Amino acid sequence: MKLLIIHQYFKELDVTGGARFNEMARIWHEKGHDITVIAGDLDGQSKKKKKEYRGNFVTKREQKGITVWRCNVSESYNSNFLGRLWAYFSFVFSGTYAGLFKIKGKYDLVLVTSPPLFVGIIAYLISVFKRVPFVFEVRDLWPESAIDTGVLKNKIIIKFAYWFEKFIYKKATLINVLTPAFHEKLIHNKNIPEEKLIMIPNAADFEMSEKLINDFDSSKFRIDRGWEDKFVITYIGAHGLANGLHQIIDTAILLKDSNVLFVLIGDGMKKEELVSRVQDENIQNVVFFDPVPKQEALKFVISSDMGASVLIKNDTFKTIYSNKTFDYMSCKKPILLAIDGVSKELVETADCGVFVEPENSNDFVDKINLYRQLNPEELKRLGENGYRYAKDNFDRSVLANSYLQNLKKIADV
Repeated sequence: MKLLIIHQYFKELDVTGGARFNEMARIWHEKGHDITVIAGDLDGQSKKKKKEYRGNFVTKREQKGITVWRCNVSESYNSNFLGRLWAYFSFVFSGTYAGLFKIKGKYDLVLVTSPPLFVGIIAYLISVFKRVPFVFEVRDLWPESAIDTGVLKNKIIIKFAYWFEKFIYKKATLINVLTPAFHEKLIHNKNIPEEKLIMIPNAADFEMSEKLINDFDSSKFRIDRGWEDKFVITYIGAHGLANGLHQIIDTAILLKDSNVLFVLIGDGMKKEELVSRVQDENIQNVVFFDPVPKQEALKFVISSDMGASVLIKNDTFKTIYSNKTFDYMSCKKPILLAIDGVSKELVETADCGVFVEPENSNDFVDKINLYRQLNPEELKRLGENGYRYAKDNFDRSVLANSYLQNLKKIADV
């Protein structure tokens, strides 16, 4: 099968976290399928483009056997609302150009994943002009989440977004959602026929984590960083507005006299502000690391006592599964979860961590103190629980194959 994936935030090989489609594409490529990706040349976490992309409208790259067309995204992305809106539409223009004029030949299927919602424009136009069906994936409910987090404020743009959402759901041959809550909302709130929906959720890459668990010396890793007597809680991923990492800084201040150390790995529009605050307030128990490849990020997780999944307090986020939660589960680490809703249900069902009320620093402190007083065997048991549950229900290799079978039906190959 020849598959064209459209994903504005398809990761570079050297970027931390959120690599759902990098891993899906890798698995499909290894099964013999021809995979091409239309992606942005500015990652959602980064502020500046790589040198090789500057001045280019589109840049063709090879990434582990997968052809990736890096398409122009305005560097105004992290400036303000208008800047981010222009960044979204600059990718629509460059991605459409790549799909219609640079990529030769016909594909069996187009798969587009959102947010942002507007990437659906690229998929629809390619679908029409190249006469190929497209699948629309919902990783986050747009425009609701963009409105709730303040990304979308303009009433005209919001009205257009709701219209376009309805339009793209109608035109898509198939819609994949990542959580049961999305599935229910699309059926009952958006009036999408159930037979048009599938659910392939976020997942864990056990191939990578299992190799590290068996071969990696986490004790030496801790010793080399002076973490021997620390209770280390690691967060990997975006440092953006929605992630609400100020909660961790607030909690760190309250735990300044404890042995708790917070390790934050990644980048984003709020990182500079967070780093400045930690420096200005001389907060000693928070350390930052720049984005690293996924394998390196998992080394930090394996060497930690807990993994943190954090978002701001917002009803929209009650519908999502956090991708990093599955990474922590695959590394056999208990989870500190500040996300309500289906993510809370997941962690409680798996018995692999503790829920804290988002933006409630006192609850953070209480739950962290509870966990750092547990004996090592109990922490190990919780980590093993998460690992087994994720292995049974969220193994990326299994889910990638299930996704592939659904795509083949649409592509008729």
